[in-house]
Amino acid sequence: MRVTRHTLSAAFLVACAAVAAQPALAWTAVEQVKTYPVYGKSGPELYESIGQNGPVISGDRRTIAHTTFKLTWGRDYRERADGSCVIARNVPKLIITYTLPKPREGLPQGVASSWKRFYDGLAEHERVHGQHIIEMVQAIEAVSVGLSAPNDPGCHKVRAELQTHLKRLSDEQRARGRAFDRVEMGDGGAVHQLVLGLLTGR
Repeated sequence: MRVTRHTLSAAFLVACAAVAAQPALAWTAVEQVKTYPVYGKSGPELYESIGQNGPVISGDRRTIAHTTFKLTWGRDYRERADGSCVIARNVPKLIITYTLPKPREGLPQGVASSWKRFYDGLAEHERVHGQHIIEMVQAIEAVSVGLSAPNDPGCHKVRAELQTHLKRLSDEQRARGRAFDRVEMGDGGAVHQLVLGLLTGR
């Protein structure tokens, strides 16, 4: 359930001067699911296979499922007559990928039912991470379009300032994901209950 972050190409900038901004263009995140194979005919066997085949998130540590994203921007910097530079347009292209387990063999009826509950719950958990990412991108777009820096021929100040704010925004998003996982994966949390349900057939 760990969320990894790709480097973003923009963040937000404190405005140095008020400018008239063009309306933000509408966009939609692309969400896709990738699976990895697991094997077994019982809940414990499937869970053991998850531990062996789950996606690697750091070193040789594996996880049950995770969410990654790729974010690029169509950004329009414009130099103004007074020497300032303004971000006139900043349209994101966001691709979110959820990686989830999938049995490669048919399951007995009872196990199939408990697996479906397990899988659906995992997918719901990962979609929350996806929504967090979408909200982050929306915030970047909202504060960046129309912002400017004075005395900025070539728009170097704006570009540099965007990068300094990137780390703060990324850190906040990672912290949000970690806090969510602590609750969901802790004793009694939703993911903890999903695992118990798979192991016991509930």
